[in-house]
Amino acid sequence: MISRCSRGLSALSRHSCSLILRGLSTAAAASSEKSETSRINLCTAVNEALAITLENNKKALVFGEDVSFGGVFRCTADLLQRFGKERVFNTPLSEQGIVGFGIGAASLGCTPIAEIQFADYIYPAFDQIVNEASKYRYRSGGEFNCGGLTIRAPYGAVGHGGHYHSQSPEGFFTHVPGIKVVMPGGPADAKGLLLSAIQDPDPVIFFEPKMMYRTAVEEVPKGEYTIPLGKAQVKREGTDITLVGWGQQVAVLEKAAALSLEHHDISCEVIDLRTLLPWDVAAVGKHARVLNDAFAGVHRCTQTRRKRHSEVYYGLHSLCIKC
Repeated sequence: MISRCSRGLSALSRHSCSLILRGLSTAAAASSEKSETSRINLCTAVNEALAITLENNKKALVFGEDVSFGGVFRCTADLLQRFGKERVFNTPLSEQGIVGFGIGAASLGCTPIAEIQFADYIYPAFDQIVNEASKYRYRSGGEFNCGGLTIRAPYGAVGHGGHYHSQSPEGFFTHVPGIKVVMPGGPADAKGLLLSAIQDPDPVIFFEPKMMYRTAVEEVPKGEYTIPLGKAQVKREGTDITLVGWGQQVAVLEKAAALSLEHHDISCEVIDLRTLLPWDVAAVGKHARVLNDAFAGVHRCTQTRRKRHSEVYYGLHSLCIKC
């Protein structure tokens, strides 16, 4: 499969997609309640979402550097053995090529799930994402699209990664119309949001907090379920101040909120955006207006999007802080 990748999409259309396109895609479904759960970590939750997709959607492909043996974080473990080398395969070390291949596969009707081994190395693919994937539907007048593309990328620091394995580059992509940007903050969100991202009609960049791959463990519904993109979640109720974050920083905010209540008698509400593009303006604005006191946005990205929406900012009587 690697040699076919290097020879271009014509080989894919002749061979892989001729087999893959016979399958029926899984339509995006509304979230449903699941009575059964299992206690798993975030890495396993991602693996389950990928396995469910490959099982139900015969057009799905999973590829990237070292994914066939499970990947450096083991998120794709056992997928090759279960679904075969035609659908789970390694690629050359070329992020631009990985994303470009994904765009082409999606334009042919496949459901490509590309992995960028570390989010720090997504920059060589920046042109493919910003100039190609995000604009593909627009520049063809809706005649063509690559909306089936999902790009997974582990982000953030783990304590020993250095500057090439610790970055949080999500801010660069939250300014780009035509794509969606998702960052889960726990195993249950990771599974449900990833399934939604894969089924979404637009290209999605799915940033995974690698520090939480094994440190975050919780009860996760078994089987398939989805969490709507663009919907924030209130993680902790509060009456004095609203704290907004995403990804692994949400856990930090929850600890800070508990300490604030214990030591300073300050009640903090914590909101997890979960989706950064589009972010849930209505939910954040509603909660900020209810508290009507102070608002703090906490982040660890290289650059954050400043959307001074009147529903959020003009409704405040007091301080708005960006930490």
